[in-house]
Amino acid sequence: MALDTTFQQIRATFDDETITVYQAYNDEIANSAISAQTFISPPFILERMTWIKPSFLWMAYRSGCASKPNQERILAIKIKRDGFEWALKNSSSSQSKNCKSMPVRIQWDPERSIKLEKLLHRSIQIGLSKEAVNKYVNEWIVEISDVTDVMKEIEKCVKNENFNAAKEMLPKEEIYQFLQK
Repeated sequence: MALDTTFQQIRATFDDETITVYQAYNDEIANSAISAQTFISPPFILERMTWIKPSFLWMAYRSGCASKPNQERILAIKIKRDGFEWALKNSSSSQSKNCKSMPVRIQWDPERSIKLEKLLHRSIQIGLSKEAVNKYVNEWIVEISDVTDVMKEIEKCVKNENFNAAKEMLPKEEIYQFLQK
């Protein structure tokens, strides 16, 4: 997968071993996942596609800052980088004809500013299904934490036009370079 980083960017918080992705859930799934430090079925449904988002601001936009139904809790999930890269290597674009046969779908959507306005570059969303969901739940997850309060505090600062304070609370994301071998 070749990226034009002027247009398509994987922006994320990462270190040598892990990368943080975000997901929004209801209380039941969030509490279960935090307690077990992985997703438990039920309430999580392994047979369903699940979308992970490395961009905190895109997750904020998508979830309405944790206000949409069944998206009231925002989880930061640290996963192994080798799992994340496996997902990228085993993916197809959600617009491609063979996307349903692949375990991972990639979608590029407009990245968001601190005000959740569209930016010119695209942010990656990664849809996991089939074997990818099982790998994610059983092999890749290192840590799950609840970042709902941080997201709500950032939203409050933005509403009060205190953009500097909001930006200071954001996770430190950088462009993740992925070079397919």
